[in-house]
Amino acid sequence: MPERKLPSLNALRAFAVVGTHLNLKEAAAALYVTPSALSHQIRGLEESLNTKLFIRTNSGLQLTAAAESILPAIQQAFDLLADSVTQLQLKPEQQTLTVSMLSTFAMRWFIPRLSGFQRLHPNIEIRITTSIEPVDFRHEDVDCAIRSGHGNWPGLHVDKLFSEQLTPVCSPKIGLKSIEELQQQTLLHARLRPDDWHIWLHSAGAGELRPAHEQTFETRNFAIQAAIDGLGIAIVDPALVKDELISGRLLQPFAQSLPSENAYHLVSPPWQQQSTSLILFRDWLLAEARK
Repeated sequence: MPERKLPSLNALRAFAVVGTHLNLKEAAAALYVTPSALSHQIRGLEESLNTKLFIRTNSGLQLTAAAESILPAIQQAFDLLADSVTQLQLKPEQQTLTVSMLSTFAMRWFIPRLSGFQRLHPNIEIRITTSIEPVDFRHEDVDCAIRSGHGNWPGLHVDKLFSEQLTPVCSPKIGLKSIEELQQQTLLHARLRPDDWHIWLHSAGAGELRPAHEQTFETRNFAIQAAIDGLGIAIVDPALVKDELISGRLLQPFAQSLPSENAYHLVSPPWQQQSTSLILFRDWLLAEARK
């Protein structure tokens, strides 16, 4: 639709106010302008519309028939505009916090809890990006990151969330009674965590055990899903499969749960420490980690 040419909004506003007061001095006071400036705006509008809008009388101003026909619609338009601006001013500013994290952590721990944060802070949008690489906060559009490690990230603010543990998990369809029976099973690995099974078996006194089969997946999330589907036994942090363990989709066949040297941390640059959205997010995240 072609754009329609309208008179100046200031001139239309002047007309609406003068049309309400029908007194030039009162209308000028309401608009915080001089009567002469207001009279100039009205004359300009009349020239633009090629229509006389007011008749001067001894008692003040009178609307012409043309002015009476358009005044209600123009007043309503300015009322609607004022209401819209007011609503915008009252609405909390929408903020965005971009968080980088490991994909398995995002899928298995973070996203299932995210609705709780959204209920508390509906004006903060959490944008999730996934990566295993260290974040270059100066050059990447990322506000903070959740990473697994020893907590040694020089120059960055680090908040420990919780320590990692390692334990085997499997479908109830796979009946395991002893660690030795793992020799007849398929052990599921994640490509980026190739040593987890070796570390756990060694701590359980079965470092020499050789399984019947092994299968490696790109991420722990894939290995977890494979375990749920009965393809083998995965080695994971039980915090990542808490819901599956509670529901019985997975079980923890052995009591041995090995504390890891790694922990999950919230990592952020020093210049973000005064960010209200980051402070609220950190407080919520630490509270969730303590549960």
